[in-house]
This record gives sequence, structure tokens and C-alpha cells, in this order.
Amino acid sequence: MATIRFDHADGRTDTLDVADGTSIMRAAVSGGVDGIVGECGGQAMCATCHVLVHDDYLEHLPPVGEDEDEMLDCTATERDPARSRLGCQIVVGGRLEEIVVDLPDTQV
Repeated sequence: MATIRFDHADGRTDTLDVADGTSIMRAAVSGGVDGIVGECGGQAMCATCHVLVHDDYLEHLPPVGEDEDEMLDCTATERDPARSRLGCQIVVGGRLEEIVVDLPDTQV
């Protein structure tokens, strides 16, 4: 099991325990977390699962792929060069047993 904490812009937090191999986007949508839409279902084609990863976890993430990089230029909230990622492209488990992400004010 892995833990994902979602920090909302208004100060609320949601924390979910999910099975290893679950993406941040899938966890949020399945867990009813406000602020993640996931319109494309996890195909890195819509940028509606934009998250800002807390600095402590960045080194544990895989590099940003070409499709993800392109979609991060299309987010509704300005991209942070260091912290912005698509939640559909981050899978928890293994070396990433926990992660904390900030949710932007809007996804659409």
C-alpha cells in the first residue's frame, strides 16, 4: 500500500491509501478527490490531472516524458518548471511509498 496526500489551494487535504501500481490520477478519481478531472482516462492527452509535487518527492519520480512535457504546456494553471507533473504519469509503490502533491486552483 502507498499513501497519497492531496493538498488543496483552500487548505483542505485528502489522504488516500492505495494499492501499489496506482496512478495519482486514478487514485484521486476513484477516491472522489476534488481538483483532479482526468478527462482522458490517463493517456497524457488532456492535462486535467495536473499536480505540483512537493520537493521531497521529486527525486523519486521518473523523468518527464515527451507527451507529458507537451501536455504540461497546456495546463489551466501555470506550469511550475520543477514541480508540475501529470498525475496520470506518476505511479505509486516501490520506491515511492508516499507522495504529497498540491492541487492547482483549476484544471479546466
